[in-house]
Amino acid sequence: MRSALLHVMVIFIFCVALANTNLFSEVEVDLNYEHYAENRAENLPAFLAMPFNCVVNLGYIFMGLYWLLWSKAANETEQSCYLRQVFALMAVFYAPVQWTRLATLRRAPAVLDQWLTLPIFAWVPAWIDYIERAPGKWRPARAAVIELCSVASYGLALAHARGFEVALGCHVAIALYRGIRVQLKRGDARTMGYLQLAVMSCAGFVVLKLLDHWLAQHWIFQRLTGHFWSKVCDVLQFHYSFCFLTALTDKAQRKSAAQRK
Repeated sequence: MRSALLHVMVIFIFCVALANTNLFSEVEVDLNYEHYAENRAENLPAFLAMPFNCVVNLGYIFMGLYWLLWSKAANETEQSCYLRQVFALMAVFYAPVQWTRLATLRRAPAVLDQWLTLPIFAWVPAWIDYIERAPGKWRPARAAVIELCSVASYGLALAHARGFEVALGCHVAIALYRGIRVQLKRGDARTMGYLQLAVMSCAGFVVLKLLDHWLAQHWIFQRLTGHFWSKVCDVLQFHYSFCFLTALTDKAQRKSAAQRK
């Protein structure tokens, strides 16, 4: 866990340091509560300015800790354990960033909220790369290259007002493509179910967030808004991605162990 924590912290601190400079001063981010359909609670402290949209971030922490402390499979290797722990720590680190954005409405956490989404999505193809190459043929340097390219891709937000959306769309498309490809090659009915649930959760995350204000016209979405439910879908997307990737990793490692006998 020490290596996973160190590597996640390096990327996190690097992004935090740059986000607090003037480098991203022209990046288009929303810095007011009008962006969200949930009404601000004037009588509550800033960290609960929008109670439901704030508290839902605990879901990332609980889910991340669950997978971080998840009991090892009997044949889990040091490398697959590292991949799982990095992904779990990403979820744990991401939650305070979103919460700080809502509490402060400052540019730096708003930029971080966007930026950190990219290496999180990029970890899915990085993990799949391990599954496809099988234990013994994969090197952590490959994951490092994928993550560095992902972090650098946020530069598109400097080039165009919709640069972040383009970068995020590419990350989602690549993760989806790699997920479907590895399922067709190595999956079974159980992993297909996990993949379908992960994709449905991803779709819910995107659609509910985009329709936040429109959905608020209906009473059922006026307290628990579309943005709140999009975050619930995001947590589920994380969880089912874990289920999918750990199941495929276990299959790949069992196959590798059988071939060595």
